[in-house]
Amino acid sequence: IEKQAIQLQELDEAKSRFFTNISHEFRTPLTVIMGMSEQIPGPDRIGKLIKRNANHLLGLINQILNLRKLESGNINAEFVQEDIVAYLHYIIESFHSLAEDKNVALNFESSENQLIMDYDPDKILHIFSNLLINAIKFTPKGGEVKIVLARQQNIDKPTYSITVSDTGVGIPQEKLDHIFDRFYQVDDEVSRTGSGTGIGLTLVKELTKLLNGEVTVESIPGVGTTFCVILPLTNLAKLKKETPEPVLSALSLMETLSDIQLESDETEVNSSHPQLLIVEDNADVREYLRTCLKDDYHLTFAVDGQEGIEVALEKVPDIIISDVMMPKVDGFELCETLKSDQRTSHIPIILLTAKADLDSRITGLKRGADAYLAKPFDQRELHIHLQNLISLRQQLRERYKKVNDIEPSEDVAIKQEDQFIIHLRETILQSMTEEKFGVPELCKKMGMSRTQLHNKIKSLTDRSASAFIRLVRVEKACELLGDPSLNVSEVAFQVGIESLPYFSELFRQEKGLSPNKYREKLHPEQ
Repeated sequence: IEKQAIQLQELDEAKSRFFTNISHEFRTPLTVIMGMSEQIPGPDRIGKLIKRNANHLLGLINQILNLRKLESGNINAEFVQEDIVAYLHYIIESFHSLAEDKNVALNFESSENQLIMDYDPDKILHIFSNLLINAIKFTPKGGEVKIVLARQQNIDKPTYSITVSDTGVGIPQEKLDHIFDRFYQVDDEVSRTGSGTGIGLTLVKELTKLLNGEVTVESIPGVGTTFCVILPLTNLAKLKKETPEPVLSALSLMETLSDIQLESDETEVNSSHPQLLIVEDNADVREYLRTCLKDDYHLTFAVDGQEGIEVALEKVPDIIISDVMMPKVDGFELCETLKSDQRTSHIPIILLTAKADLDSRITGLKRGADAYLAKPFDQRELHIHLQNLISLRQQLRERYKKVNDIEPSEDVAIKQEDQFIIHLRETILQSMTEEKFGVPELCKKMGMSRTQLHNKIKSLTDRSASAFIRLVRVEKACELLGDPSLNVSEVAFQVGIESLPYFSELFRQEKGLSPNKYREKLHPEQ
């Protein structure tokens, strides 16, 4: 047992050295990326996007290095004596724009207007930046994040507490004991984001310990989470006259959090461009995909899986790109939900994910994904996948140019659409003699909105809903014209058209000749 313990310790130290070494190696290419981003010509927002994400990566690297230093005892507390109330105001103010972007209220309360005491500005910044990041990230729109500073009633050892409470998704009770563990992430259908390293809360605990304090957590799923940091209240350090500013390396952690505001939720409508829905919770990835695809597609965006499903059901786009790891509903569930709904089952879906292993790809394909790309992906590969999937839709359109003699396919995806077209045709045939039968009545019978039905039919047949009704009428008329006992007026009446001139015009538009000429071709001997 003792030998195994030594081996485990050596393995742990080896892994820590590896993380430290590789983190140092990342700094060199990052230096080049960040420097060259300043020299990129063109729109300033592109350079900012590159710089923001390079800063974010640098912040993650710094967290790994800081954790290693803490574990090896190479970081010391550097106290100043100053008003911590003013300093906390300064930190919290940096997060207001992020909270506003998410429509989350951010409030600070203090039992003291001023509290002169010893604290380490850099360590306090790291501790509460990480806590505020998590609180805002996991609090839904309309929620609240509250920070409360208070003295503790402790005569023997004066202390103070700072609590960070949110009205977010909460943490399951069985996982609370692990959230301060290195690389641990709570992963459930509500909090799933696929982002983060599992280091932030470990740093919070280690830094609090370095400051001779302790951190606790309480959480109720669906109600919220409260972190409480308790620190000693002393006045031993050198008195400062000005509130110290956060160091740049720590402040950059906050700068990476502000999402770039997209120009709009949708690009300009171009009827010749396919409608593409992008479902992605990372704003920078959304912006990157916009720059890649805006010239060839009419883009619509959703910020999580649940919103993606809602937008897809409402607008029925031509194609969907979705991230896999997202809050509320992940990409796998989005894919399965849309593929099993007749309103959206025809839509090709490309899944993007950071998980590139074979099992993840197979899972995505099993859940109905038409293509699976690992991040980072090549723009050209993405474009080719999109073009190929749109070409497959074109093959379906060729298949449904005529709808009166569809031979059901053995292909699962095509079979599902065959069933929809056959059902749609039968519904029209059964209803077309009804008075005032048209698109509104067909929508009711199919249980779909006008937009849903139109977009679904348009995607499969390249026809509007009204044009599809006309096609079914004319194809039925062609069948009836083969019966010599029926005159053209009777045929028109049986397909729900009382006006013979109107029937003749519709027939000519579809077949290129009049009903009488069509009958002559069927029965030349007559």
